Amino acid sequence: MAATHRERFYSMFDTKGADDAIVVLRGASVEHRYDTDFELPFRQESRFWYLTGVSEPDYSAIFVPKTGEFHLFAPKRETSYAVWNGRIRSQEEIQELYRPDVLHNSVALQSVLDDLAPTRIFAGAEEELSALGVVAPEGCAIDHRSVVDILTLCRLHKTDGELERMRFANQANSAAHEAVLRSVRPGAWEYQMKGVLEGTLMQHGLQFPAYNGIYASGTNSAILHYVVNHQEMSDGELFLIDSGYEFEGYGADLTRTWPVNGVFSDVQREMYSIVLEMQKNTIDATRPGVKMEDLHWLACRTLLEGLLDGGYVKGSVDDLMAQNIFALFFPHGLGHFIGLDVHDPGGYPKGVDRIDRPGVRFLRIRREMESGMALTIEPGLYMIPALLGPAFEDPIQSGFLNRSKLEPLLHFGGIRIEDNLVVNDSESGHENLTSLVKEIDEIEAIMKDAKGVRG
Repeated sequence: MAATHRERFYSMFDTKGADDAIVVLRGASVEHRYDTDFELPFRQESRFWYLTGVSEPDYSAIFVPKTGEFHLFAPKRETSYAVWNGRIRSQEEIQELYRPDVLHNSVALQSVLDDLAPTRIFAGAEEELSALGVVAPEGCAIDHRSVVDILTLCRLHKTDGELERMRFANQANSAAHEAVLRSVRPGAWEYQMKGVLEGTLMQHGLQFPAYNGIYASGTNSAILHYVVNHQEMSDGELFLIDSGYEFEGYGADLTRTWPVNGVFSDVQREMYSIVLEMQKNTIDATRPGVKMEDLHWLACRTLLEGLLDGGYVKGSVDDLMAQNIFALFFPHGLGHFIGLDVHDPGGYPKGVDRIDRPGVRFLRIRREMESGMALTIEPGLYMIPALLGPAFEDPIQSGFLNRSKLEPLLHFGGIRIEDNLVVNDSESGHENLTSLVKEIDEIEAIMKDAKGVRG
């Protein structure tokens, strides 16, 4: 798969007139907990992983765009490494595993650089060469930005190999989320739900989180990035889970919201139905040529229509939009790109700025959808006292809010539903990678069945 990525990379590369130009990239190294020798779980730097396929620490690479040559530099391991970390790979094994055109020991990096004698070096970061302990030839120009920009464009459109991994990650994460759904009940703790998810994913071979998961019950579900995960769940509350693990580097990012006692109350059902409609409308509209901000506006209008129907807000949808009332209930962006990073790069093309408007300024993508792009669609509806409290006192916004209906809901929490999509050229315009149930009747049926099994 990395060979395919390199071909794409070379095809997009502009050497800026230097036919002898090279690209130098450094892989990640093992990091330690602050001021200790405790090693943190290793995860390869995504750009390096994308171009090399190397998932081990302490590697580096040189790429020659004109010839397509790939030089890989493997770390020189001392005998003690085998004692503490296991058998050291032979050069033949490394060659077979990663298939570079030329395999070197890392100590040869300076001599190879000197032999290539480039007049321009493209590096992944300003400190790349110094961190590798090498010096560029005298008079050689150094470009620290182009590689990042080109790799961002490369990663925007997923290859078949990437999509295979993302499909499996979504299947496994969907199964794990359903295992959590069957475990949610009053008296259980948020961190126990985390344990259920992680245990199920381990059985599928997924060992590494794509991000810090959210396991939030009650009012915690209205905290957008809640990660404490240390509260007992109570009857009548909602439980929001936003979590995903990686498969071979490619993550899933799923969110669901369920009633702790297994049955949605009337107001929970009403609010959940609004969010589900927001998601369905925006997913249906996701296809090549559609702008992400237009999908976001569609979600906002759907939200306001639902709140109007329920009598929670007053006025017309257009007036409510103009006064940014949507941002009081939906203060984040609709979604983001996903791939080797849970927030994959490329959301903002050069020259495109953020929309300076409440809620929308946090939109992570402002570009037209194109076939091959992978993204999340994750609308939400939250009752956040820090937003609604000031709005109740605002001379303009307060006129659009039904305080008597909203104030009793300040401890309601929040609801979010998130799926992972790939934009394509099919009739629907996309493929939904996420198979996890989200209809109210399906959720309640599974929770009822699980309750019967538990007794």
